[in-house]
Amino acid sequence: MRRLPVYLLLDTSGSMTGEPIEAVKNGVQMMIHSLRQNPQAIETAFVSIITFDTDATQVIPLTDLASFQMVDLKANGVTAMGAALGLLADKLQTEVARTTPEQKGDWKPLVFIMTDGIPTDDWQIGYNKLKAVNKGLIVGCAAGHGADDSVLKQITGSVVRLDNADSESISKFFQWVTASISTTSTKVEESGKEVIGMEQLPPPPSELVIIA
Repeated sequence: MRRLPVYLLLDTSGSMTGEPIEAVKNGVQMMIHSLRQNPQAIETAFVSIITFDTDATQVIPLTDLASFQMVDLKANGVTAMGAALGLLADKLQTEVARTTPEQKGDWKPLVFIMTDGIPTDDWQIGYNKLKAVNKGLIVGCAAGHGADDSVLKQITGSVVRLDNADSESISKFFQWVTASISTTSTKVEESGKEVIGMEQLPPPPSELVIIA
């Protein structure tokens, strides 16, 4: 079975304390619940969560939807986005099956990066590591006024902005992520064609402004 690997890189720095981090946790729970109702997604989509604050941690390895169990997320520390990109590069190499002459590997990954701030480490070191692997489609989300979308634009050509990092806006973001995973699951299952650009994803809601 060819899997559709989905990686969520979530900012859990101190500025996410309170409403934003609770909204992220609720958003992930709603996403998993919704995807479990989709026959294609439940067959194909595998989800991993990498958090980044003072360091980066894979809190949930690549897991099928039926087995996925959300963990508690706490907000503290600074914004080590570079460490998260480096960790993502490692996991893409160890968790995603490559195509060999004997068998087809997994589909290209879908990666969503959500941050409300500015990287506090040398993000380019992690990004250079990431460039060397098959990274699939990366979508960046700059959430709220404090988010620096210029860094996300250097990482990927697919960037959206949320004007606010409140629960309603973050909820809309995760609804769009859910729809994007569902659409991609259906596309790869039915046509065997991979999603390579954001224009192939569902249009984002009005709260999400496409900036790249």
